[in-house]
Amino acid sequence: MCRNIKPLFNFDPPATDEEIHDAALQFVRKLSGTTRPSKRNEAAFERAVSSIAACARELLDSLETAQPPRNREEEAAKARARSATRFA
Repeated sequence: MCRNIKPLFNFDPPATDEEIHDAALQFVRKLSGTTRPSKRNEAAFERAVSSIAACARELLDSLETAQPPRNREEEAAKARARSATRFA
């Protein structure tokens, strides 16, 4: 269920708010054990996603590194190669 949570730090261009929201959503889904909350729990679910996304943005904005930014295309190509090797 958490396969969409990927490293978001030190990329050029930086992680978008949508990517951070998607990671937060996957995290809340994993914690709650459901992909869709009931109507009764929907507000709490959305509050949790918003809160975690805000914390993640704060974290990513405050992290520092001496490494050069990674290229998204290159990292995606490496992941595809690992996947092809693993599932070949």
